[in-house]
Amino acid sequence: MPKTIYEAIYKDLKQKIEDNIFTYQELLPSENTLIQTYHCSRNTLRRAVSRLVTDGYVQTMQGKGVRNIYQPIAQTAFTIGEIESFQESAVRNGHNPFTKVILFTEFAISQNQSSYTGFPAGTAVYYIQRLHYLDDTPLILNHNYFLKEIMPDLTKDIAEHSIYQYLEQTLHMTIVNSKRVMTVEKMTQIDEKYLQMNAEDYNCMAVVSSQTYNSDGVMFEYTQSRHRPDYFRFYDNAVRKVAAGMK
Repeated sequence: MPKTIYEAIYKDLKQKIEDNIFTYQELLPSENTLIQTYHCSRNTLRRAVSRLVTDGYVQTMQGKGVRNIYQPIAQTAFTIGEIESFQESAVRNGHNPFTKVILFTEFAISQNQSSYTGFPAGTAVYYIQRLHYLDDTPLILNHNYFLKEIMPDLTKDIAEHSIYQYLEQTLHMTIVNSKRVMTVEKMTQIDEKYLQMNAEDYNCMAVVSSQTYNSDGVMFEYTQSRHRPDYFRFYDNAVRKVAAGMK
């Protein structure tokens, strides 16, 4: 099954659902209709629909069809099961994003930094502090560590736009997976300063730490994202798996 066909169908149906062409609670066209529309096999269509189910866009109903259960998420929301940039998340949620680079420098990872970033001590990295705005409101302070050897020409200008776009479209890197840990941590002075938070109202931050890998199995990024708690939201769609013998 050509992966491009399956992905194209998935993306087109997903876009139609997000654009409200298929309205909430409406049944999608029948399987036979969609097969004719996309000129694909039944298995290819079912794989695309299965991914929409996993992503929380539709629900299959035996004997009835496939129902749209998608509802836009309020505020800014990242998706737990996917890797998406701040720009991509903002656009998907209908906001105007803006990124400001506070600090752009290079250094070698110390022994202490190695313990939490995952980069071996001595590794040359770019260290970038970026402040992400949504509709002129500062929401996220990112501490980025990027492996220099696979992106030697990274610049501050690229960092203010989209590093992932640069990696994928200019360097043709394939970004595969990201390990994430979500914690709640005390607010720091730099959090308070750049995120314009009042310590009397908030004394904690939602923090997402991630290690991201490319298709060669190389960890090229460690990032700690510090989110304003009043706007923080990560979205997931959980599918229950019934244990063997429990049916």
